Amino acid sequence: MTIKVSKLATIISLTVALSGTLSGCFNQGTQTSEQAAKQESKQESNQAVDAAQTSAIKPVTADQLAPYLTRDVQDDVFYFVLPDRFNNGDADNDNGSKTIALSQGGFDPTKKGHYHGGDVKGLTDKIPYLKDMGITAIWLTPILRNQAVQGDITGYHGYWVLDFTEIDPHLGTNADLKRFIDTAHDNNIKVFFDIITNHTADVIKYRECHGDGNNIVVSDVEQQCEYKSLAQVAAGDKYTPYIPAGSEGVKVPEWLNDPKYYHNQGDSTFQGENSVYGDFFGLDDINTDDPAVVDGMVDIFNDIISEFKPDGFRIDTVKHVNIEFWQGFVPPVMAHAQSLGLPKFFIFGEVFDGNPDVLSKYTTQGKVPSVLDFGFAFSVRNVLVDQKGTSELANLFAQDVKYRDHDSDENQLLNFVGNHDFGRLAWYLEKSDHNYSQQEKLDRLTLAHSMMYFLRGIPVVYYGSEQGFVGDGGNHDSRQDMMPSLVPSYNDDVLLGTTKTTADDNFDQQHPLYRAFREMADVYQAHKPLRFGQQDVVYSSDKAEIFAVTRTLDSGEQQLVVFNTSSNEQSAEFAIEAASATIEPLYTIGKSKSLLVDNKQAKIVMSPLSMAIYTLK
Repeated sequence: MTIKVSKLATIISLTVALSGTLSGCFNQGTQTSEQAAKQESKQESNQAVDAAQTSAIKPVTADQLAPYLTRDVQDDVFYFVLPDRFNNGDADNDNGSKTIALSQGGFDPTKKGHYHGGDVKGLTDKIPYLKDMGITAIWLTPILRNQAVQGDITGYHGYWVLDFTEIDPHLGTNADLKRFIDTAHDNNIKVFFDIITNHTADVIKYRECHGDGNNIVVSDVEQQCEYKSLAQVAAGDKYTPYIPAGSEGVKVPEWLNDPKYYHNQGDSTFQGENSVYGDFFGLDDINTDDPAVVDGMVDIFNDIISEFKPDGFRIDTVKHVNIEFWQGFVPPVMAHAQSLGLPKFFIFGEVFDGNPDVLSKYTTQGKVPSVLDFGFAFSVRNVLVDQKGTSELANLFAQDVKYRDHDSDENQLLNFVGNHDFGRLAWYLEKSDHNYSQQEKLDRLTLAHSMMYFLRGIPVVYYGSEQGFVGDGGNHDSRQDMMPSLVPSYNDDVLLGTTKTTADDNFDQQHPLYRAFREMADVYQAHKPLRFGQQDVVYSSDKAEIFAVTRTLDSGEQQLVVFNTSSNEQSAEFAIEAASATIEPLYTIGKSKSLLVDNKQAKIVMSPLSMAIYTLK
């Protein structure tokens, strides 16, 4: 195994992270070798052990929650996973279809851009692992049949759909998918499908730039055809689309094979109008302005709901589709799900933008019930990686009112700190100019996830985060294998909280982050204000110091959540509506600290990189 030189320099400190579970009694700053050795000898440097209150936390499994059919989405903890990278339950499907050439091949577990063999049978086998972590909803990347190979990369990620009626053969069969969903439901866990309406696989070519069709895209970022604007097209300056010989009729349903249902305007540069009308990295951009296309897409996904009974959809590339499409698509799909006895069917979208003005446009005007909160992800990164002031978070939450309408609000946003596109938060910590130690990376990563769980919104764990995965960037570099990997650039990563690498099986339920997420889920489920409470910021700073919010129900039940984002001890005073008292925390990360409330003025001292939750009277 080859180990990167920059990472080798930090491997000695790895056992420090190993010795602490849930990052325990944090010892910040530079450590001598003697100090490191002392920490290595501690078998239980566990924040849950340090805080007596934490020992009283009772595990809450999905079985103890409301039934999945009637459970509110704000009661859920999501797990986002790429099936191909999770667990191989059936090696017989590793090469995909045995009869359809376009969906065949691409299996090479040594290459990060190829299929690695994970499938829905493998996911089914690991449902107990997810359930034990407190997961109540599993979001899968697209599982419909893809174009398997294009140039030197493959459709392992699922975003090159050819057939909207069946599962990709690399992942199994429709029957396998139904068994997975049934097993999840038997465990009171929901299943969400990732769906795409913006584009299909790249089949259509343009005479003016592809010629006879032999100019094949060799990279998922290479752009082949200059964008033709709406004005150019109206003036007659447009491409002539065609389907290469042998590719006729490859898409299902049949209407998707007609070029008239596509924009055919060339490649997007993700600016201005071409962000909506251009081809997304060369993929065939569907003409979602056409009412016939709206109806066709509604039919496609209503049929999927009818056949598989998922609990909701995550919609890809929402901002690259005209907003009128969402207004015509979402209501009938939601209504169809409800007509089938799925009253809590939920849809959320990917709007790759951190600006609440942009994000909220789709949840209000666009009728999409919720979106992934990229603003949250970026703000947490700014605070905990770049050490910007906690006012970053306060400024973000000050705009939450923009999400409020008759059927949704900010509590329905999906919180996350890393994903399959821009990468893992651990990678940003790894490449930070602050040169964090392995222990401090683990501490900061734990604290970031506590923000994800306990600040307003619904938590989404990106697979592998609970095993300390780091990565080397976004896209393919953030899509490591949970099963033993053969990718050299994955296996030279120094993971956080373990001596393992991705060359090992990484389903360790004793990993400090797995255990931390388990406890966070327990606390999240045990205290309704943390899921439904109105959030008010009561303290922030223009420095990397303390951040505090209250979460309050209409009944008056209230919790105070406090974070110290500094690697030094910090104190704060702030006004709060609570009776005078000394209040012990119900949950902490780091050393437990009492909250002193006197004449509606709160005083608190927080240990480095810690957090605490208090019940206010």
